[in-house]
Amino acid sequence: MILRPKFFAFLISCAFTGTFCFSQQRLVYKQVDSTTLSMEVHEPVKMEADKKYPAMIFFFGGGWVGGSLEHFAHHARYFSQRGMVCVLVDYRVGNRQGTTPFESLKDAKSAVRFVRAHAGEFQIDTTKIVAAGGSAGGHLAAATALVEGFDEASDNLAVSSRPNALVLYNPVIDNGPGGYGFERVGAAYKDFSPLHNITEGAPPTIFFLGTEDQLIPVETARYYKTVMEKVGSRCELHLYEGEGHGFFNYREFDNYRETVATTDQFLQSLGYLKATPVVPIDR
Repeated sequence: MILRPKFFAFLISCAFTGTFCFSQQRLVYKQVDSTTLSMEVHEPVKMEADKKYPAMIFFFGGGWVGGSLEHFAHHARYFSQRGMVCVLVDYRVGNRQGTTPFESLKDAKSAVRFVRAHAGEFQIDTTKIVAAGGSAGGHLAAATALVEGFDEASDNLAVSSRPNALVLYNPVIDNGPGGYGFERVGAAYKDFSPLHNITEGAPPTIFFLGTEDQLIPVETARYYKTVMEKVGSRCELHLYEGEGHGFFNYREFDNYRETVATTDQFLQSLGYLKATPVVPIDR
């Protein structure tokens, strides 16, 4: 039995998908002034008492302006059935809290720190924490690994906000002049943009992009891969011919299924997942 602090569970449920089952709960990870931020945790069922599990933290897309936890709900359900502790993170955005991209990144870093700090309660292996996200959420995932600073004053900085691996779905990686979001971050792009902050020790990364994406040019993605490899880090780039922004989402089911299967293989190659249990990627 896992013991949890009282503030953890204000929703606990068990959901079934065919013959597979996962448990989920909603919990508060951060309070900023009057804003309460929560995360939804999906766990494998029948977790072995003495075993530690890899974790995958998802950040929704929406241009740091909108979005919701539902963005990666299907991903979380699948990977929790595969044996990972999956976390869907809420963070401050412009439409709801009137904030800037900088606050979004502060929250993303706080979320990773929270998961690390409470790894024992969730039986998480702190050497196998994956940050994942799409579009602006992909930026946040990459930035937790690559960008220094943008820390919440109330965070315990002794706890690392760096994940051990990255899964990036058409991520916003270039915030410089000509890149996405430059008009909102300005000169801070040099510190805020993942592409401009790749250094030795960058975690292994898988990167998905459609060749017709109007926000992230293919050449930018290729350059990202080149720089990653130049510092000695692994970066798999998977290009999908003719596909646009958001092609990987569940509503584009064939692409969703293929990108999830490829992500699964990537995580197996890192030793985070095994080939079993076999979980169908279906509707």
